[in-house]
Amino acid sequence: MNNNNLLRNGIVGSVIAALCCFTPALVIILGFVGLSAIIGGLDYILFPMLFASLGMISYALYLRSGNKGSSPKIIIIVLVVMLSALLLWLEFKYALRISIAAVAVVAAYGFYLRKSANTPAP
Repeated sequence: MNNNNLLRNGIVGSVIAALCCFTPALVIILGFVGLSAIIGGLDYILFPMLFASLGMISYALYLRSGNKGSSPKIIIIVLVVMLSALLLWLEFKYALRISIAAVAVVAAYGFYLRKSANTPAP
């Protein structure tokens, strides 16, 4: 999978997870289909999916920037697991705030990578 496909899949996964988490779209669809019994457990799947998709975006941005440093793959995986565990531990009390903070961190990381790629090496 090349960088553009990884980035596109991460963005699509993040958008789908965010729409399903923060809007009643999936609840309405599942209600029409007759699967409303599984609505209670959706958050246990959708929030980790959101964090994993944001991790994919972060890694794709790293690959796209062409940085030659050590790969942040392990750090990204650890952060995805920690954010998911934190959200479960807090029982989804601060889900929106944690999700917005995760998106902000990915955006800041993207700006950092873009800036460091444009800076000439000494």
